[in-house]
Amino acid sequence: MPSEQPKPIFVLIRPQMGENIGAAARAMLNFGLDRMRISSPRDGWPNQKAVAMASGAGRVLDDAQICKTTAEAVSDCTYVYATTARPRELTKPVFSPEAAMRDAFARIETGQKVAVLFGPERAGMENDDIAKANAIVTVPVNPEFPSLNLAQCVLLMGYEWRRAREEVVDHTVSMEGDWAEQIEIEKLADHYENRMQDAGFFYPEAKAANMKINLRNLWSRMPLTRADVQMLHGVLRQMVRWKERGD
Repeated sequence: MPSEQPKPIFVLIRPQMGENIGAAARAMLNFGLDRMRISSPRDGWPNQKAVAMASGAGRVLDDAQICKTTAEAVSDCTYVYATTARPRELTKPVFSPEAAMRDAFARIETGQKVAVLFGPERAGMENDDIAKANAIVTVPVNPEFPSLNLAQCVLLMGYEWRRAREEVVDHTVSMEGDWAEQIEIEKLADHYENRMQDAGFFYPEAKAANMKINLRNLWSRMPLTRADVQMLHGVLRQMVRWKERGD
């Protein structure tokens, strides 16, 4: 059974290949969507190729509703979006995928039932299908090659739905261990400065002070973990030992 949490219904209009239906189911479940409706699948239903392609997302297909027409598929919905490569000759609001799913989320929050239409693989939706939608969703693709695979389009809309309902962190760091504290970085800087002083690195004397500041600045810019600091201490110790053995 689909989850109880309200979500948009993804409607596949006259899909032609079972593999694409299965791939669309996988794309939906990737982003927590599990309400699929299929209008007049060309190769009938159930479809074993769809099941095979869906892999772990078979439950989306198990719960899919099969409809005869687009009108039947959206009959209980209050707002419908039609995905198409171009706005056509119809006068309708046109959303980007991001804006459409934000709008869908806001409508669902107020109790509305929304659906997103996806057309057949070969030629997309006909104007008669689009006429049943309240708005159009157009992806800013290459105008010389605007066609998207069915599953690609479903994946894109699913991703934008996920972004609309959950805060997505734009940037993070996969952390192993703890960040180094300033005192640890300061001791590392001291260690390198002292050894480099012994090696005669800070030359000529007139530039030594500025060179030391630049070296300290380098350490402060680096996002070092405690493990990094320990490793860098070990690198320098080993280099000093190696030089001493060479002498």
